[in-house]
Amino acid sequence: MSDYMSGFGNEFATEAEKGALPEGRNSPQKPPMGLYAEQLSGTAFTVPRAQNKRTWMYRIRPSVLHEPFERVPHALLRTSPFADVVVTPNQLRWNAFPIPEEPTDFVEGLITVAANGDSNGQAGIAIHVFAASKDMTNRFFYNADGEMLVVAETGRVRFSTEMGLIDIEPGEIAVIPRGVKFTVSLPDGNARGYICENYGSLFKLPDLGPIGSNGLANPRDFLTPVAAYEEREGELELFAKFGGGVFKASIGHSPLDVVAWHGNFAPYKYDLRKFNTIGSISFDHPDPSIFTVLTSPSSETGVANCDFVIFPDRWLVMEDTFKPPWYHRNTMSEYMGLVYGQYDAKEEGFGQGGGSLHNQMSAHGPDADGFEKATNAPDEPMKLSDTLAFMFESRYIINPTRFAMESDALQTDYHKCWNGLKKQFRK
Repeated sequence: MSDYMSGFGNEFATEAEKGALPEGRNSPQKPPMGLYAEQLSGTAFTVPRAQNKRTWMYRIRPSVLHEPFERVPHALLRTSPFADVVVTPNQLRWNAFPIPEEPTDFVEGLITVAANGDSNGQAGIAIHVFAASKDMTNRFFYNADGEMLVVAETGRVRFSTEMGLIDIEPGEIAVIPRGVKFTVSLPDGNARGYICENYGSLFKLPDLGPIGSNGLANPRDFLTPVAAYEEREGELELFAKFGGGVFKASIGHSPLDVVAWHGNFAPYKYDLRKFNTIGSISFDHPDPSIFTVLTSPSSETGVANCDFVIFPDRWLVMEDTFKPPWYHRNTMSEYMGLVYGQYDAKEEGFGQGGGSLHNQMSAHGPDADGFEKATNAPDEPMKLSDTLAFMFESRYIINPTRFAMESDALQTDYHKCWNGLKKQFRK
């Protein structure tokens, strides 16, 4: 049996033991094999059927079995709004945060860079990085505030979830839905990456409009794990992110004891290198929305709570066109990261594992070197290879944390990258 099932948002049915899925009833009086039936709902019960997300699990023990939760401090995990930081219209950029030398697991290694909206109000996002150097051996975690889109940047990451196993490497993403319990192990010994914690509507594939029926991310390339359970007892810990805080409870068994499940609310992964890039073949640039992998819509049509956008390998063939991204100001706020390679608009300073933040109506675009190189380049097709940058784009102002603003990773001279842009006006 394959480790994954393909297709974005499909209704799946999978069992790790033959006969564990009940026939005909979601919650029979006596489920097979002495299992407990439990439903995990990812949307309100009464949303339109096409939008309804829920999964039935058949597990060894129900999720109610744990000791009471107690709040625990987390040094660097935050939720907006931040009363201790004044938001600035300045362009901001960070170097990569280092992977800790001290043993640090995934939950301990979460660092909030910026956020907007409100997790309690279920609108907005938080942007985190993670830097980990040990497995979550006896710890489990779930996020009640939002789904987590994880972008791997350094090292492989294995998520052992209630629904099965997901492995990602740099160039791949995983999405862990709200409420799904998981633990993280690191096959390479350490790992680093980015996380978009989405408080708003669930990520979905964007509509294609005039593009038609093909292009961008193909639904069949999204992979969901098959059932795989863990039957383990001991002195274990369950962590929860809830209402912006972190809580911990003792639990005497592994919560990853789901023997079978069926539904459409489950973790998934996607290889960003399979994205079918669309572009101009005449002149000028289409808007960067053509690079959208996933979108979290807001209540206003066409305006996203969050878009996840990538800038992968691609051909640039436009005639008489300045090929890098143009200088611009826009209503959306943009946090960018770099997984590998160079970003064509800023070959220096914007490093792998780093990030930049350009809030709404803050001007940005190619640095002086990038402008000179692109302006004087031959007017011929060019291939961008071995590069992968991404963007978390949101309709709301993105507020950096105090830690991010005071960190040694902050590039205080970022604005100087544009100082070499010369006046070129001629009458």
